[in-house]
Amino acid sequence: MSVKPSPSTVRAHELTWVKSSYSDSSDGNDCVEVATASSAVHVRDSKKAAGPRFAVAGPAWTRFVAYAARG
Repeated sequence: MSVKPSPSTVRAHELTWVKSSYSDSSDGNDCVEVATASSAVHVRDSKKAAGPRFAVAGPAWTRFVAYAARG
């Protein structure tokens, strides 16, 4: 999987972030959000929305999700 910094041309507020259904824990500490753009899938911690995020190419994200679903 290739990981690269988020492209500077895509700003966090321009993306539509979706919280993972697995992030709904009773204490609210497991919060992951993703947003798709034409060039990448962006990932961030929803508790720190203005904090760091990373982006992966769409095909790499698809492979990651398929791998994670097997576990």
